[in-house]
Amino acid sequence: MRTKVGLIIMTGFLFFHCHSDVPSRQPIMQSQTLDSGFHAELPKAHTRDFSSDELLGRFEPATHPDFVKIQTTHTSKSEAYLRADAYTAFVSMYDAARKDGITLTIISATRNFSAQKGIWEAKWNGDRLVEGKNLKTDVKDSVERARMILRFSSMPGTSRHHWGTDIDINNLENQYFANGKGKLEYEWLVKHAGNYGYYQPYTVKDSLRPYGYEEEKWHWSYLPLSKQMTQQYKDKITTDSISGFKGSGTAGLIDVINRYVLGIHPEGLP
Repeated sequence: MRTKVGLIIMTGFLFFHCHSDVPSRQPIMQSQTLDSGFHAELPKAHTRDFSSDELLGRFEPATHPDFVKIQTTHTSKSEAYLRADAYTAFVSMYDAARKDGITLTIISATRNFSAQKGIWEAKWNGDRLVEGKNLKTDVKDSVERARMILRFSSMPGTSRHHWGTDIDINNLENQYFANGKGKLEYEWLVKHAGNYGYYQPYTVKDSLRPYGYEEEKWHWSYLPLSKQMTQQYKDKITTDSISGFKGSGTAGLIDVINRYVLGIHPEGLP
């Protein structure tokens, strides 16, 4: 089922409004619906105060009032959630891409602390191989073990997927986006995602982004909110807050906040 998207002009700002069961979370006053083909730069989101629990992923998105369930049209998951405004913007982007023959499917959205802990500890304990290695038996040094997991997986409490602003799209391998259908999808996102507030935080490592996770062409972030959350994470969270899982003691040794949470493309930094 396609979602009809219009653009609402409000007093003093613009925002996308989806005519579906996805709430806009905004009051509608003195509004006028324009042609759905009209695109404008998304506004800077209103400044919000996020709790430490929200920043660390210690909540349930299914019951959080700011989150909505993603429709099956837009995700490969049976149950996935995003913050309402991030999802509203995605629906607009999805519809625009469809008009250009591109299908964008969310294959991962919000993951709370508990979900990320499951991923992390499976790798830490050797239940899931990392680059072909059983880390429990092959990598005894705890810092090196953590660094290997951190190539592509976040420590619990540090993942942008906790925030409800970040999504993985279509495939989890960079190679997929290098040729054919995947290449067309990635090129469309690079060209158009910014019109809907989305950007790629984990670009190729270079002088602008010397630290952090490896490049992830599939990972896109709703910047109007995630930039605020990055700033508040920097202000409120210390490595002492990153605890409650195996290997958490390496967080300070690795300087995980500065090198990973803040190790993103500069566009997303506060």
